[in-house]
Amino acid sequence: MGRYRIRVATGAALFAGSHDRVQLWLVGARGETELELQLLPARGQEEEFEHDIPEDLGPLQFVKLRKHHSLVDNAWFCDHITVQGPVAFEEAAFPCYCWVQADSVLCLPEGTACLAGNNALDVFQKHREQELKERRQIYCWATWKEGLPLTMAAGCEDDLPANMRFHEEKRLDFEWTLKAGALGMVLKRVYTLLRSWNRVEDFDHIFWGQKSILAEKVRQRWQDDELFGYQFLNGANPMLLRRCTSLPSRLVLPSGMEELRAQLEKELQNSSLFEADFILLDGIPANVIQGEKQYLAAPLVMLKMDTSGKLLPMVIQIQPPSPSSPTPPLFLPSDPPLAWLLAKSWVRNSDFQLHQLQYHLLNTHMLAEVIAVATMRCLPGLHPVFKLLIPHIRYTIEINTRARTQLISDGGVFDKAVSTGGGGHVHLLHRALAQLTYCSLCPPNNLADRGLLGTPGALYAHDALQLWEITARYVEGIIHLFYSGDDVVRGDPELQAWCREITEVGLCQAQDRGFPISFQSQNQLCHFLTMCVFTCTAQHGAINQGQLDWYAWVPNAPCTMRMPPPTTKEDVTMATVMGSLPDVRQACLQMVITWHLGRRQPDMVPLGHHKEKYFSDPKAKSVLNQFQTDLENLEREITARNEQLDLPYEYLKPSHIENSITI
Repeated sequence: MGRYRIRVATGAALFAGSHDRVQLWLVGARGETELELQLLPARGQEEEFEHDIPEDLGPLQFVKLRKHHSLVDNAWFCDHITVQGPVAFEEAAFPCYCWVQADSVLCLPEGTACLAGNNALDVFQKHREQELKERRQIYCWATWKEGLPLTMAAGCEDDLPANMRFHEEKRLDFEWTLKAGALGMVLKRVYTLLRSWNRVEDFDHIFWGQKSILAEKVRQRWQDDELFGYQFLNGANPMLLRRCTSLPSRLVLPSGMEELRAQLEKELQNSSLFEADFILLDGIPANVIQGEKQYLAAPLVMLKMDTSGKLLPMVIQIQPPSPSSPTPPLFLPSDPPLAWLLAKSWVRNSDFQLHQLQYHLLNTHMLAEVIAVATMRCLPGLHPVFKLLIPHIRYTIEINTRARTQLISDGGVFDKAVSTGGGGHVHLLHRALAQLTYCSLCPPNNLADRGLLGTPGALYAHDALQLWEITARYVEGIIHLFYSGDDVVRGDPELQAWCREITEVGLCQAQDRGFPISFQSQNQLCHFLTMCVFTCTAQHGAINQGQLDWYAWVPNAPCTMRMPPPTTKEDVTMATVMGSLPDVRQACLQMVITWHLGRRQPDMVPLGHHKEKYFSDPKAKSVLNQFQTDLENLEREITARNEQLDLPYEYLKPSHIENSITI
């Protein structure tokens, strides 16, 4: 006989509580007992009960719970249950963090992570097998577009499992801010009806409402070559720039440009020559918006880094050589100002396309969804890798489902305002997938390949490396608690199935691009998991947050171009520039969407500071605490550095990084 103290915690989200009666059982190694509780869980509350139980249950293994309902199923979000046994200080934790619905019995195992065993009589082994069987029926793969990474099978967000849905506060914020943005767009369009729209300064007519301090600086300085170059290092898309080891073959220098060639070769010899090549866009079909053809280009930009660390453009080739134009025109800083400005606008438009589709949508959102679905299908809740990853896939499946039905769908935002809409975005994603290698997702490899290690002024590169190392230490700390050697890694069937599910199924046979199909060592597993966590947190933070700063002033990052690229310099006028940049409707839509997607979320969870306690092991909790300490130290370092900068780089400050892809 012994006295048990039971504490039941309910989530703090709206409607997390329930009016329905909840029934509980304690299951130990020696017996099971039903608790006669009249539990009516209230939002954000923890209820405590004490019960004398006549039989010796032994070490607790499970808590079972069942929510009864009458006419209407009033779902309950259970955070966790803890049970203090009759032995002093012996407390068992049962993490839940999910919705309890209908009349079915939910079985919560004790929270100590463990690997799969070979004993068919093991109650935990039976539980994990049954859990995965049920999950595979709920979490199914689907094909959004043939040849692209698979997605969660859901026609819309309402088709998703309850535990993958936004909580009510998140849903209300998401939908109401979209409506507020749409209203603002209408007001801006009405306001511009009585205003001129024939100078770049006329974009001021719609540059009001929600915007950041940096966005205002961009408006003031967007025409400066220095700011143009800076964005390749630390802007919304710091992923394209690379240091030159030779002059690009596509750069055709006609006679009369010997001085430019000499300048390029000098910078090349000094290892200060860089390039940004948008060749991936060559031949992608451009959109047609409201009956008007839009245009795309595939620019090449050559830049030099001066002794002060400023990255400055030297030459822009808007289109690659072709049979019809074997020597395409080159645009230089010394050209007529409007011609040079238009050439840079073409580059910024091309950067917008690759940023949104290749580096944002594909390399973070779509990859994270593959990781999320594979995790739910292959790893039971008791698995240490599940406990490690589950906080980093919160809300990801729903935000991606909404993107497929509102953003990149037929008639969605891309079709309405972006030059790669109307099908071009799918072509571009296919090309980008061919370049999505395992190494490209790992900053130490990616930055080394692009020649950016130790580059002055490369703040993204510096911070990304720091965060990668901190994340790697965290992952290694967790993994080494549960895998005593490489043989244990190789012998984990659930882990190996998860790896194959990601590479062979979700990423469509990605082993040809370096993704593993099995894990042979602790180091290999830790590296892969670091990539997963980094992609779902820091990398998405670096790629997503910049939209708010760099895209609000539309001329700096035009979502579409409405005239073909210039072939001569002398004929470029202000009418040419304004005729090329987005019109009022397109510009307003760009501002609304990039503000909506780039703003800080009200329910934002900073990296490493999730409240859910999936691990009950004190050693695992200690590893997480050290992770948080390392992040706080980096936060102080970045804050001190940024105080000395005219343009602070904030996107990889740990407090600014969301713990998962939620927007």
